Amino acid sequence: MQDLEGKVALVTGSARRIGAVTVRVLHQAGATVVVHYLRSAEEGERLCEELNAIRPQSCICQQADLSEFSAINELVHAVIKKAGRLDILVNNASSFYPTDVGSITEEDWDNITGSNLKAPLFLSQAAAPYLTKSKGCIVNMVDIYGVRPLVKHPVYSVAKAGLVMLTKSLAKELGPNVRVNGIAPGAIIWPEEGMGTDEQQQLLEKTCLKRVGSPEDIAKAILFLIRDADYITGHILPVDGGRMVNQ
Repeated sequence: MQDLEGKVALVTGSARRIGAVTVRVLHQAGATVVVHYLRSAEEGERLCEELNAIRPQSCICQQADLSEFSAINELVHAVIKKAGRLDILVNNASSFYPTDVGSITEEDWDNITGSNLKAPLFLSQAAAPYLTKSKGCIVNMVDIYGVRPLVKHPVYSVAKAGLVMLTKSLAKELGPNVRVNGIAPGAIIWPEEGMGTDEQQQLLEKTCLKRVGSPEDIAKAILFLIRDADYITGHILPVDGGRMVNQ
């Protein structure tokens, strides 16, 4: 089903991991997709080639450093210039690593809050006029740890908590023309640093389903909020195997 045919979706941090799976799912649903990356040029270009081979001129690659304010506006302008419109913004790009109290630096704060909170705010602001015109939507990649803090990750937890409130605030500010929702993943793909096997197992034991989820679980939930949730806005959808049910 080509439900999103004619729609343009920008997914930040989408050259790899959950972002890349999300791009594939939205592309399969008919959208023209914009793959954004910071350093993963090779993966991003390869993904675009794969999708353009399936449907010509249906994928665009765009590099941008979202820690730079000017680059955020330039990214949105580049999408409009190349694709002509913007219907969907998925704020997926994120920094994640431990920040033990006593060793947190200003650079840690700027990096983690910058990618997880500042960039989604200013990207949403830059995209708002185009999303309003197309009656589009925003999906923010939140986290269950925006509601329940993760040990040794206070800065990340604070940033995601801010993103929860930003999601709700933007839903009020941009309604009725733009819907804004969030996804709160649980254990889906383990972080590339900062979490050992024992800690991973402890987290799984706190879920109802006692297993790790898949990137497809997240991508399908995002597709639901974009395609099938016309009367849902300001909502954070947990996709966590029941982690939020347990202490």
